[in-house]
Amino acid sequence: MPSDAASAARDGLSIAQLRTLRLALGTALSLWFSQVVGWQMSFVAPVITMFLLALPLPAPKFRSGLLFVLVMTGCMYGGTLLLPTLVNQPAVGVLLLVLALFWSFYYTASGGSAILGTFATLGIALTAAIGSVNIDAVFILANALGFATAVGILFVWIAYAILPDSVAYDALPSGVGPGKKAAEPPDAGEARWSAFRSLLIVFPVAAWFLLSAASTAYLPVMLKVASMGQQTTNEGTRQAAHSLIASTLIGGALAIIGWNVLTIAPTLPVYTLFIALAGLFVGPRVFKGLGMQPNGAMWSYAYLTMIVILAPAVMDSASGAPAGAKFWDRLLMFGGTALYALVAVYIVDAFRRK
Repeated sequence: MPSDAASAARDGLSIAQLRTLRLALGTALSLWFSQVVGWQMSFVAPVITMFLLALPLPAPKFRSGLLFVLVMTGCMYGGTLLLPTLVNQPAVGVLLLVLALFWSFYYTASGGSAILGTFATLGIALTAAIGSVNIDAVFILANALGFATAVGILFVWIAYAILPDSVAYDALPSGVGPGKKAAEPPDAGEARWSAFRSLLIVFPVAAWFLLSAASTAYLPVMLKVASMGQQTTNEGTRQAAHSLIASTLIGGALAIIGWNVLTIAPTLPVYTLFIALAGLFVGPRVFKGLGMQPNGAMWSYAYLTMIVILAPAVMDSASGAPAGAKFWDRLLMFGGTALYALVAVYIVDAFRRK
């Protein structure tokens, strides 16, 4: 009789399956809302939702959600302090930008929250890239990103409310952790080297944006590059190289499939359904048991890449812009930045071994 009860219980959802459904549902709903409202940079909202739901963590508390929004907007507004020196004293401004980006990577590499580190990197890099061209655009962008972050977190809470962990048969009781030993803090020297490697991935692209008058047109590329810097933190050479290339190729392939589907049926329900199906495809490759698959982070970044490529192109199409050309331009730039990051990782780590 007890065995029958146990087998009956296991006919339900496992925690990994539940997280997959939650990832697909929350990201799709967030994208649907962002498309309906359609404010500037609204495509960032499903990226934030997906980024948080792709982690095997409990629902963020209100205080944590508020902290995420404050870090994103705070780094955007704080980054404006770099603009006077970037414009009037470029050498000093670039040095300060390097130090700020290095700190954001070192924070994550030394054991800090990857979410906060990523938000800090995005805020600093985007402010420098946009503010060097148009200072007024920085404040517009900061408000838009702050709102997108708040919306993204809101749909994380909605997804957890619809599909709470308690639904899964193998979920741990509320307030009980998985019983892992406390992780030792990373070695300070290794953390500095990891941060330096991530800096070499992100800074050259950020410097190109500083010199480009069209930096505002390629914000999705900067979003991807900033995430690549955090993606390689605390990873070995071979693992980082595989993760960078595979996530870009898989995400690009999914974006191409989605773009062709939307070319045939350009409707919001089809778009939302495709995002949900992509989440259902990626989810089992991200989650396993109470944690993640060995390559789970790579698959989550592939999902992020797909959204960052596809969502801005759909918004361009809705506004009457030449979306097809921009879609392929972004795709090529994503591939180029991934190849550059791959070469940078190998070169930097080769010097490290010596």
